[in-house]
Order: sequence, then structure tokens, then C-alpha cells
Amino acid sequence: MGLFPTTPRPDHSGDRTRPLADRMRPSTLDEFVGQEHLVGPGKPLRTQIERDDIGSLIFWGPPGTGKTTLAQIIARLTKAEFIEFSAVLVGIKEIKQVMADAERARVYGTRTIVFIDEIHRFNKAQQDAFLPHVEKGNIRLIGATTENPSFEIISALLSRSRVYVLKPLTEEQIIALLVRALSDEERGLGAMKLRVSGEGLAKIAAYSSGDARSAYNVLEVAATLARGRAGQEVGAEITDELVQDALQKRVLLYDKGGEEHYNLISALHKSVRNSDPDASLYWLARMLEAGEDPLYIARRVVRMAVEDIGLADPNALALSMAARDAVDFIGMPEGNLALAEAVVYLSLAPKSNALYTAYGAVQQDVEQTAAEPVPLHLRNAPTGLMKGLGYGQGYQYAHDLEGKIADMQCLPDHLRGRTYYHPTNEGVEKRIRERLEEIKRRRSAGAETDRGSGAGKP
Repeated sequence: MGLFPTTPRPDHSGDRTRPLADRMRPSTLDEFVGQEHLVGPGKPLRTQIERDDIGSLIFWGPPGTGKTTLAQIIARLTKAEFIEFSAVLVGIKEIKQVMADAERARVYGTRTIVFIDEIHRFNKAQQDAFLPHVEKGNIRLIGATTENPSFEIISALLSRSRVYVLKPLTEEQIIALLVRALSDEERGLGAMKLRVSGEGLAKIAAYSSGDARSAYNVLEVAATLARGRAGQEVGAEITDELVQDALQKRVLLYDKGGEEHYNLISALHKSVRNSDPDASLYWLARMLEAGEDPLYIARRVVRMAVEDIGLADPNALALSMAARDAVDFIGMPEGNLALAEAVVYLSLAPKSNALYTAYGAVQQDVEQTAAEPVPLHLRNAPTGLMKGLGYGQGYQYAHDLEGKIADMQCLPDHLRGRTYYHPTNEGVEKRIRERLEEIKRRRSAGAETDRGSGAGKP
């Protein structure tokens, strides 16, 4: 079992060469901040840890929320052999070696807990290598992931594990951690006697997006800048300007290929659909500022125009396409405003999914009913043979008729009378609805006239 570090571990919290975030890592559940729904008194995970009765676990949450810390607390409290490695650094060979060691250890009555950071980076074959050992009880697996386990972890392994969802830390919790780091002389920055305003700490907390590690990193950079600018080791002030310099760019939780990508585009689409321009602009900015491909957003905006607005405001599609072209033509960041214009317009436009549902009904009929031939009267007859076969016979040229409407069946016989499009009373569709009703009246009147005059009889 000597290939990987095992518990107990030496305490490196006072090692000043280590990052502040690592030095300040809690070593007990009482020190742990956040995730009260999991580790608060009497909560399920805390109870399991305190009883040393954990099964296989998956910790799922954003960066800096305590996944690795919880695993290391388990390492200190458990009576099992604890092995930790990263999915980024090991392969199937190392996995098999650890599993073989764990199986041998079990024969001698030793339990083994294997902690895998970023378990979502393991492919199916690598995850499969753990499965028989989890089933046999050779190991208890703890995996940490920022990705949705439903998509990234094989179902057989997932069904044998309990998933705990970790939430981003609140700004108040981040501030509490920063205050602790500023006052802790053994592990933190307490010996430096730094001065920082509450507003400065609040700014760091706000910009860290619930990521404690990011907040610690910003505080550590700001402390270094303050000490250098003041030319003194003790008593320097971290000004708001230094905080801003340390921040540089806000930490935005986003993965263009992961769940957050779909969460944000879903939030944007549903805000537009709900006619909320402020929320729509917010979610748009979240995606753009995090580095999302603007043309991807433009494509989704076009979809919003046709799915949720349709003919209630035909200009919505034209404006969305213009925004797409503007993004392609002028690039970013100027293209942001073109997308913002489209998103706000779509938010305020009248809404209708009548066309969307109509096409869905058509698709269903196309898939589930027989593909009948086109009625003869709707077919062109460019040759004498085709005319002789009846192609085009009975066709009525609408432009030659009063009202430009013929009482002529255009659907196949088995779909005769089927209505797919039901316009709403929103925006332009109100006029379309009125026009459809007029068409129906004229067609009905034309049919009555034909019957009265004997038209169409042999």
C-alpha cells in the first residue's frame, strides 16, 4: 500500500511555502464552513463520518466548496487506510495496482477508502475498473466532481454510491473565512497584522462566486501587494485599489462543455420566454463574460424567435438574424450589444408557440400516418402522358377566383380537415387569426355556391 499517500498525514498547515488556501484547510468538521445541510449537527454525512460508517460517496459541487476538504477530514477520522489520487494524473495501470493492494489488505481486516479528485475525468473503462472492488467491499470509493454525476459517472458505479450535492458558499461565509485567515497567526496571515476594510472583504467575497479557494488566493495576492507597496512586513493596509488589482477578473463559474453551460442557456431562454428583459440581459452577460461562443448564443436567440414568438411578431426572427450577422461582422466585444438588443426585443415581443406546436403536430402525423401520394389535382402535368393520367385535373387557380380562395382539398384524404396551426390573439397573430377565419368563411361560401350551381358534377 505504499504507492500512494495514506492517512495519517503530517500537518503542513504551518508551512509558509504552501498556498494560503491549503494552509487554512479545515481539519475537523467543527472548523468546516458551509454545507450545513450535509455536515450540520445530526445531518446525514456528519453522522456517517462520526460513526466511521461511510459507504461509497460522490461529492458533487462547484470548485472551492469543500469536496477535497471533506475527504481529508474523513481521512483523519476514519480507521481505514486512505488513498488519494487525481484522475488527471493516473491511469488504468495505477488503478489496478491500488485495487490489488486493497484486496490483499481486506484479507487482513484492513478497510481501504480511495479518494478520487475530478472523477469525471476518468473514462468508462477506468471507472469500470473500480466497480467489482466496490461491489465486493474491497474499497469504499469517494469521488469529487464539478460535473453532473448523471452524465459523467457510469450508472453501475453511481447506483452503488450516495451522491452529496455541495452548494457554493455564501458571501457571508466567504467573509468569515477571510477574517479567520487574517487573524490566524499559525496558519494564516495573522502575523502580518494586515488592515482591510469590510468593503474590501465583501468585494473579494462577491467576486469569488462562492469559491473559497479563489477568495483565499485573491487575499494572498492582495496581502503580498500591500506588503510590497508599504515596504513593511507588518501592519500594511490592503486598500480597495489593491483588492481590485488582485482580482483582475471576476471568477465566473462556467464550463462551455459542462452542465453550467446548459443551465445558463436554459435560464436565458426561459427568461426571454417569460418576458423578463432584465433577467435575460443578466444571463446573457453571464455567458458572454465567461467566454461563451457568441455565435452559439446567437443561434439560440434565433431559436427563441421562432419557438416562442413566431408569427406573433415576425420581426423577431429578422432582428435575431441581424444580430447573428452583426456578431459575425464586427466581432466582440461590440457584438455583445447586438445580442443584447435582440434579447431585449425578444423579451418584450408578444409570445406565441402556435407555430412551434403546429410543426410538432405535423411531424407526428408524418411519422405515424401513411405517406399517401400527392392528390392528382395538386400535381403538375408538363407532359401529355401525365395529363392523360389525370395530373392537374380539377386544380383551381386561386388568382382567378373571387377572394383568391378555392374550395379545394390540399391535404391527403386521410388527413382531410386536419388543422395544425392555431394562432393566438397575441401581436400579429391576432390579425392572422382573423384572416384565417375570413378564409374559412369564404371557402365555406364558395362551397355552398358550387353546390347550388351544380359545379363539380359530372
